[in-house]
Amino acid sequence: MKLEVTEEAAAALRGSPILAAEPECKPLRAVYYDTPDHALAEVGFSLRIRTSGDSRIQTVKASGAASAGLFVRSEWEMAVEDDAPVLDHTTPILAKLGALSEEIGPLFEVTVERCTWVLQEGDAAVEVVLDQGQIRSGDYEEMVCEIELELKEGAPADLFRLAHKLNAIAPVRIGVLSKSDRGYRLAKPAREAFKAESVVLKPKMDVTAAFQHIVQMCLRQFRLNEHILQENRSPKALHQARVALRRLRSALSIFASLFEGDEKAAALRDDLRSLAGILGGARNLDVLIERAEPGPLRDRLQSARDEAYTGVEVALASPKTRTLILDLMEWLVDGAWLPDAGGEARRSEPVGAFAQTALDRYRRKVKKGGRRLAKADDETRHGVRKDAKKLRYASEFFASLFHDKKSRRRYKRFIAGLEELQDQLGLLNDLATAPEEIHKLGVEGDPEAQALLGTQAKKPLIHAAADAHGALVDTKRFWR
Repeated sequence: MKLEVTEEAAAALRGSPILAAEPECKPLRAVYYDTPDHALAEVGFSLRIRTSGDSRIQTVKASGAASAGLFVRSEWEMAVEDDAPVLDHTTPILAKLGALSEEIGPLFEVTVERCTWVLQEGDAAVEVVLDQGQIRSGDYEEMVCEIELELKEGAPADLFRLAHKLNAIAPVRIGVLSKSDRGYRLAKPAREAFKAESVVLKPKMDVTAAFQHIVQMCLRQFRLNEHILQENRSPKALHQARVALRRLRSALSIFASLFEGDEKAAALRDDLRSLAGILGGARNLDVLIERAEPGPLRDRLQSARDEAYTGVEVALASPKTRTLILDLMEWLVDGAWLPDAGGEARRSEPVGAFAQTALDRYRRKVKKGGRRLAKADDETRHGVRKDAKKLRYASEFFASLFHDKKSRRRYKRFIAGLEELQDQLGLLNDLATAPEEIHKLGVEGDPEAQALLGTQAKKPLIHAAADAHGALVDTKRFWR
């Protein structure tokens, strides 16, 4: 398990009783390779040669969507004589890139001091590795400070117990950025946000493994955008962080039958909803600012937005949020729901059959909820909007299970129909939430504020939403 820490947090941890023993420290240098247009990264792999003393080890890793998850990666290692990569059929590179592999060259370099401790935590032995140093790509440089915990002996609960102890001493966060990820961030133009990566499931995968992988991918999206929000107040990163939380909460709903009655799952859902609400308040102001004309009202909205983003930053940096993410990961891989004998049949069910049932269920809810959409009130339309989101996320989660040509063609049409319905319902929701935001600012009587309410645009949007709902209902299902 990777944990991100600041230099100050690392110093506090090294001065704590937990890491009081003298570590084994050594310098490491690693050069990462790719084509000039990053073709290797595009297919989900990284290539490095690490030097430690007189030895050089070449490593190829699957990363991002090509990885099995946050805790396990596919990996190929071999000893090499120098800094020239060995590109043969013992790794996936030739098969993935073909002739493009001839263009591979050095892209960035990582130099760190690696300090290692082996700790006893209960009956477990945990290796703690602290890496501190720099990543350089051309004229750009970024500091690296991270901890990796590896369970050498014992139970996963012991690993998380140690992680919680470290977090109580100094702030630690679940890490989803590898050193390779960080290097590519330096080598590419800065990104404003990270959209969800494709979820790749296999038909023979059981429901438990599929659920765990989906949650890990949602967490990855959240943490990538949280990282951007820590550096700048990007509205796009805030939006995608909210999307990640919605996807995560939808996954907990879609797979709820796996952990019925689990009190920890209920508590996690409540905390995730609370965090999403804090981000949602800032997002609502972003939406109003986009519609407001330059002037005193826009300035007022901007001031309120700045205050809301400060609240977001405080919430993300809080012990409560850090602990929430740790608790979520612990529950996911070692929760009480996993050994529950009563749910074993559901957990071991092939994910393909589960996916079809879930998609049918959410499609029925959207179909039934939107039958009288043109005459429905705001609350009813909001309910249809939430069900449509769950159907959209379920479709994206399970899309890889239905990969024949006909299914892929139907999937594109189905998602396009869902997007249109969501867009229209989203615009209506913006109009429904605008009065509350205007009321909070105390500017209900301002003519410019009244213009933001968009009451004249509501009727056409309602009819457009009803038309989109009808078109979606008529669209063929890609999973049947």
